[in-house]
Amino acid sequence: MKNAIISFPCPANEPVKTYLEGSPERIALDEELERQYNTVVEIPLIIGGKEIFTGNIKEVVCPHEHGHVLARYHQAGEKEIKMAIDAAMTAHKQWAETDWTVRAAIVLKCAELLSTKYRPIMNAATMLGQSKNIFQAEIDSACETIDFFRYNVHYASKLYAIQPKDGKGFIDSTEYRPLEGFVLAVTPFNFTSIASNLNMTPVLLGNTTVWKPSGTAVLSNYYMMKMFEEAGVPAGVVNFVPSKGSEIGRICCASKDLAGIHFTGSTATFQTLWKSVGENIAHYVSYPRLVGETGGKDYIFVHPSAVADEIAWAAFSGAYEFQGQKCSAASRIYVPKSMWPAVLEKMKKFASEISMGDVRDPQNYINAVIDETSWDNIDSYLKYAEAADDAKIVMGGGRDKSVGYFVEPTVIETSNPHFKTMEEEIFGPVLTVYPYDDDKVWEAVHDLDTTSPYGLTGSVFGRDRLEVQKIADALCYTAGNFYINDRPTGAVVGMQPFGGSRASGTNDKAGGEFNLIRWVLPRCIKETLVTPTDYHYSYMKK
Repeated sequence: MKNAIISFPCPANEPVKTYLEGSPERIALDEELERQYNTVVEIPLIIGGKEIFTGNIKEVVCPHEHGHVLARYHQAGEKEIKMAIDAAMTAHKQWAETDWTVRAAIVLKCAELLSTKYRPIMNAATMLGQSKNIFQAEIDSACETIDFFRYNVHYASKLYAIQPKDGKGFIDSTEYRPLEGFVLAVTPFNFTSIASNLNMTPVLLGNTTVWKPSGTAVLSNYYMMKMFEEAGVPAGVVNFVPSKGSEIGRICCASKDLAGIHFTGSTATFQTLWKSVGENIAHYVSYPRLVGETGGKDYIFVHPSAVADEIAWAAFSGAYEFQGQKCSAASRIYVPKSMWPAVLEKMKKFASEISMGDVRDPQNYINAVIDETSWDNIDSYLKYAEAADDAKIVMGGGRDKSVGYFVEPTVIETSNPHFKTMEEEIFGPVLTVYPYDDDKVWEAVHDLDTTSPYGLTGSVFGRDRLEVQKIADALCYTAGNFYINDRPTGAVVGMQPFGGSRASGTNDKAGGEFNLIRWVLPRCIKETLVTPTDYHYSYMKK
């Protein structure tokens, strides 16, 4: 019998390890990199706790050395996807009725396993399979994932504690039921932490998931799934189903038991899923919850009172870390013409100091983009800029896919605020700058607000704080995460809950309380202590 009232206090964020040469974490990571690089893993589906080998094999390769195979995974077909739905529904009742503190204990065990035993495993898999350097892997597959586990337990304790007031003669309460059905979790390649969180937030609240991992992140996601199992996540609560996105989307959206979609990926894919839900809306047991974080065209706006060196740092690190493959990466910048030469000169200096290559060399600041499709897409934008009359490449532009999918940190300068690369998401190490006339600040602000359909992240720089605030107010709908005198990337769980609106998603803020609310169905209960027997109003009585 459990009758304790348990509260989970606000945790501290997981410290980022330094990985200095000779440190324990560096030694463990180097050993794990060597092991994984020289091992070809066979990855099955995991449905209802059982490993399933379909024989439909796809390969996982190093993006920075695409001839090197890291793993071969089995891909699900229609039969296996329907099996996963059945397994999720079978596990639903027991998991929903499990005391929430037991679910919380399992999630917290995930955090402890990841902070110790699984840290080098997850970081190495993310580095090799997704081409992240040590720091980018550490802040993602270790620290942010751990923070999601710990903070979500804290937020859940706050959610369950929200109760209505009582009245004379009756007791009120609210219970927070999981959704009635299964949740489809569609996860991206660029953040291992997101792949974990899109499953484990609904799971913590008593839901079960069908998990469609990105084909280019299957290796790290598989190790994550094994960690879930070791932590005690019961069979069928999370079902690991690598598959074609179009097929799993079609089958899951056609199921009457679809209760929600937790998604991070492209705007087009999310809109396709939303449309499919709309087409099937009359068939569902309940209206599915649609939670999505999609694209971005994230910006830096520079007021004339800003400092060039600060802008150069924000633009360079904000645009090129992890090869610009962050939803929040800076991809357009509006800078006064008088300041732009100094900013560009400093950025060129940074570019001359960095190296690009294999993630196993810790001196490489830049690694590879994720796959050939991405490389070809970036190449098409650079060719477009090279041929344009109203734009030119002023830094970088080199690219080569012979060994790995490498693209140099690139700056496109344009005289057209509506140039193609100012409007469209590229998802690579490409920053487009529009140098505006110093006396036309508000025209540039208007251009920024009306150029792109997205509204994810953005920042404004300036030492004139009153003018900066006016600009921030004018741009209030352009970004769900907004930064003042900082780059528009680097949100931390518990500090800057993440998400945007417009074409960037539903703004349900992963890393905060709001996201959890989407995965419960509150039921309000009133218990009358003494039930009346007389129907008369008091004034009717003689």
